[in-house]
Amino acid sequence: MHRIGLISDTHGLLRPEALDALAGSDLIIHAGDVGKPEILDALKAVAPVVAVRGNVDTGAWASALPATAVAEAGPALIYVLHDLNELDLDPAAAGFHVVVSGHSHHPARSERAGVLFLNPGSAGPRRFTLPVTIARLDLARTPWQVEFIPLA
Repeated sequence: MHRIGLISDTHGLLRPEALDALAGSDLIIHAGDVGKPEILDALKAVAPVVAVRGNVDTGAWASALPATAVAEAGPALIYVLHDLNELDLDPAAAGFHVVVSGHSHHPARSERAGVLFLNPGSAGPRRFTLPVTIARLDLARTPWQVEFIPLA
């Protein structure tokens, strides 16, 4: 499990380009603000999915989504949450290698204390002048490769 597709903030819109870009993933992580359950069903047709609940995910279907999740992928232990501002643990001390979040709609990559922090950006409706993106994380190479893919 080395090819991880990262998507967030679909807000009920799953673009065909997003599905195309996620094809070939061993695992897909959705970092919240899914919008409707059909999005997760479509993603599960591509690869196994780990998803968390975002602030727009309400209703009975969304109550089944956790606020945070842990994914094991090849050599990486990944912590997933929607809003990075709500991170309530020290990922390095907890043994995580990667933290995936969404919420800001800004694609981002940074590293702190040896932990890779990734935000795939927003794959849903365009907001202001922010890009519409997903990301791919390739754990097969060292250092791990991150690619941001513009969708529109």
